[in-house]
Amino acid sequence: MNHSDPFTLAGRTYSSRLLVGTGKYKDFDETRQAIQASGAEIITVAIRRTNIGQNTNEPSLLDYLPPSQYTILPNTAGCYTAEDAVRTLRLARELLDGHTLVKLEVLGDQGNLFPNMPATLEAAKTLVKDGFEVMVYCTDDPIQCRMLEDIGCVAIMPLASLIGSGMGILNPWNLRLIIDQSSVPVLVDAGVGTASDAAIAMELGCDAILMNTAIAGAKNPVLMASAMNLAVMAGRSAYLAGRVPRKFYSADPSSPTEGLLQPKS
Repeated sequence: MNHSDPFTLAGRTYSSRLLVGTGKYKDFDETRQAIQASGAEIITVAIRRTNIGQNTNEPSLLDYLPPSQYTILPNTAGCYTAEDAVRTLRLARELLDGHTLVKLEVLGDQGNLFPNMPATLEAAKTLVKDGFEVMVYCTDDPIQCRMLEDIGCVAIMPLASLIGSGMGILNPWNLRLIIDQSSVPVLVDAGVGTASDAAIAMELGCDAILMNTAIAGAKNPVLMASAMNLAVMAGRSAYLAGRVPRKFYSADPSSPTEGLLQPKS
């Protein structure tokens, strides 16, 4: 199904609608195995936490997940100001030979990791003007999501619940408002805990999902990565198929009622 229903992002086409992070695994080998099981083609990397060449004397993630096989999506995890986020992504562009597709996140609180939206908007304006293709982690506020799209961001990434919480989709109505108004891809980013959460997000009409903790924090990350792959495809298929309408206080039998044999009087 996924090969006949491609996902287009910033003018490039992908078969998988699952994007995955590379943090929190026990080692780079487990990271590689989980990414392979997920079927993901886009992987996000926290530039401030993961070595992709900054430290020449340490193992590099790119030795296990080479850019020739995956689209590397640098992100600004751990940045709390617009200036730090812009500086981090400019460094990533140098390390990745001019790569411009990036994930922006500017956090506002160390406890809940909620985005600082004024700083996010400021950084997005700077990065777009600087030639970056910006995917942006944000709140589920439809007004601010529209502002980010107007700035020129290539994808809007509202949280479903707090980063790493595993609480699932707590805001389906806000997500639908954002999906319905957006002309760029909308991806759930943060909060997915298990495969059913991923399916629900896709059934709502999200274009894709980005997750990390739900896979890396599972007891069996490789098996969970495979489950998430299937859930995203199932949820997307269900969305395209169109569910039956909900009928409250009424029933509709599966078997036809016309032409039934009538008892003799």
